Amino acid sequence: MWRYLVGGAAALALGLAGMFLFEGSASQEVALPPPPGAAAAPGDAPALPDRVAEATPKTREERRFDRYDKDSDDGVTREEYLATRRKAFAKLDSDGDGRLSFDEWAVKTTTKFAAADRDKSNILNRAEFATTAVKRKAPRRAANCPPPREDEG
Repeated sequence: MWRYLVGGAAALALGLAGMFLFEGSASQEVALPPPPGAAAAPGDAPALPDRVAEATPKTREERRFDRYDKDSDDGVTREEYLATRRKAFAKLDSDGDGRLSFDEWAVKTTTKFAAADRDKSNILNRAEFATTAVKRKAPRRAANCPPPREDEG
């Protein structure tokens, strides 16, 4: 029973300590920017233009439709819709018979395995297998974000 009371008292003490730390680290008065109607002082940033540039009239979906509509007749036929898939299929169909064998379908993976198998044993050891890992791109940062400092982790 005593350990419950001691635990409760400890939790209460931690909660109070956290509250004091939070209150102590709260920011002081923040300087707000002047209201939009206020006169700008000399040396301030230039005023914004009177008009905002207009967006393109076509929506994203309209542009996508136009990419598929090759003959510009305001209609996408089945052939136009499947054209991109046919090109991808034709790249994989290396013997041109109109059918994909497993080897044709898995050519990229087969090539990757062959390149990783340095000793040509048809078995990848741990070091060879590690070379097949997907190369991930670095995450993109927004253009206005400063690069990380040396002292940050």
